[in-house]
Amino acid sequence: SKISNLAKDLARSLAVLSVRVVEVIPGKSVVGIEIPNEEREIVRLSEVLSAKVFQESSSPLTLALGNDIGGNPMVANLAKMPHLLVAGTTGSGKSVGVNAMLLSMLLKASPEEVRFIMVDPKMLELSIYDGIPHLLAPVVTDMKEAANALRWCVAEMERRYRLMASLGVRNIAGYNKKVRDARAAGEPLLDPIWKPDEYLANDEQERPELDTLPFIVVVIDEFADMMMIVGKKVEELIARIAQKARAAGIHLILATQRPSVDVITGLIKANIPTRMSFQVSSKIDSRTVLDQGGAEQLLGHGDMLYLPPGSGLPVRVHGAFVDDDEVHRVVSAWKARGEPEYIDDVLNGAEGEHLPGVPSLSEGGSGGEDGDALYDEAVAFVTESRRVSISSVQRKFKIGYNRAANLVDAMEASGVVSPAGHNGAREVLAPPPPRD
Repeated sequence: SKISNLAKDLARSLAVLSVRVVEVIPGKSVVGIEIPNEEREIVRLSEVLSAKVFQESSSPLTLALGNDIGGNPMVANLAKMPHLLVAGTTGSGKSVGVNAMLLSMLLKASPEEVRFIMVDPKMLELSIYDGIPHLLAPVVTDMKEAANALRWCVAEMERRYRLMASLGVRNIAGYNKKVRDARAAGEPLLDPIWKPDEYLANDEQERPELDTLPFIVVVIDEFADMMMIVGKKVEELIARIAQKARAAGIHLILATQRPSVDVITGLIKANIPTRMSFQVSSKIDSRTVLDQGGAEQLLGHGDMLYLPPGSGLPVRVHGAFVDDDEVHRVVSAWKARGEPEYIDDVLNGAEGEHLPGVPSLSEGGSGGEDGDALYDEAVAFVTESRRVSISSVQRKFKIGYNRAANLVDAMEASGVVSPAGHNGAREVLAPPPPRD
């Protein structure tokens, strides 16, 4: 720790931008001091992709990260992570890093093996991938549709769990092997959870055959924007997917350039142990992402700290650089091979059933009206006073906290009031009632 406190003095003495002190090096009884090179070397994605460690990896979810400080190629398996949180300020190389990870999966896997849902609030970073056959839906730019896509993922996760339970397998790899073996034996398996359409005669319907299931990777480029617009509901959906979706083959890659505690909440951090931090502006931001300092001393332009799953020691990686032209060429090659087969329900939020514990995004105001006789009076009070809070509803109607909170939630679902902001405040969106 004494050496760590001298990091700035060492950097000044060596006349370099920053020095990183590595306090623990596994297998060695020494302290490491990382000093930046005067001339920066560019690590090309093609170098990592042609490396033996990437070529020999059998997983379709293999990610090419870059080179470690020894110059050795670094790859990671998203299936083992099983979710990834990426943070970094503007210009730190975060978007290039996300592109490199996406390209490595596109070059490794076919649409039968991996499908993507991409959410891009900035409308610039991921829109380049629109039209590739791996997509389950067009690249999402509307945050309400993005929340529906997450709801669809939760429903798909539950459906996959029911399928796997009925076949007696423990994960998606076991499920796909069982389906392939049955098909090879000439006895394809039938869907055990299929329900006949009540509007058609039974003799017109046949139980469908089971097919192999692809991995689903959900990529959200600017996660902070999504949290600001749809907030709490999205946080609960992401936590639900992060907790359970590994065995179902659904994985998350969340990227944000604002790693504050209101974006990367404790609930999300607890369920996403694998983190990747490019350069951040302060030690506090570094602690928010990695639970330790260090990312504020990085050099930018692809310099990152990667915290592998099950490890408390971050690994310094020089991220692979991928040019826009390379991305265009890969995307054009995939577009030439086939059209994407979109699933309409992903963005429409179509729900065959209500999922317990999942906040519905399509619940209208009727839920509040049916559930509470005070709903209309509460709406009138809020629209007249032009301010809303759970405590004010409590005081006005002399009711308990839970009932007042349910009334405010019902008004939010109806569009009467806005979702709670970062400070908990809400705005009244509905116009005031007409005066007699």
